[in-house]
Amino acid sequence: MQVILKENIIGLGYKDEVVTVKDGYGRNYLIPTGKAVIASKSALKVLEEELKQRAKKIAKIKADAEAQAAQLNNIKPISIEMKVSANGSTYGSVNATTIAEELGKQGFEIDRKIIVMKDAKTVGAHTAVVKLHKDVEVEVNFTVVAEGAQAAPAVEDVAPAAETVEATEAPAEA
Repeated sequence: MQVILKENIIGLGYKDEVVTVKDGYGRNYLIPTGKAVIASKSALKVLEEELKQRAKKIAKIKADAEAQAAQLNNIKPISIEMKVSANGSTYGSVNATTIAEELGKQGFEIDRKIIVMKDAKTVGAHTAVVKLHKDVEVEVNFTVVAEGAQAAPAVEDVAPAAETVEATEAPAEA
């Protein structure tokens, strides 16, 4: 059965695409929920006319997605702290929601549903793909580190400052 999608559905297609699905999936889920319509001749003609009228809007949406992709390519490195077992595996996993939150901290409002990745369950470097548009994808690299790994340098930075305070106090007492 061929249907015209009315919204983006991950793993199936994008809005206004004509896709082939199994009859039961189309009749029992996609059409009743309003996510698709049957691709009849009249529906295809209406879709073609709508696409002609929206061509400028679609070009603008794609340009916006490309601009956002350029900004995402210049983000600060993402480092996620997790509790880690002795063998290097994490308690829990880093998933699309975690990446969306980290990108949100850097000023990007990214929906977790457009982030495609395998859950990261080990310490090290990983990659997630952000699908901003059907033609625009960005790879986001992130690192999972042990919870105490980043805190250690901060403690070392504090110690020399304490020695400096003691050194300035000693001459004042003398």
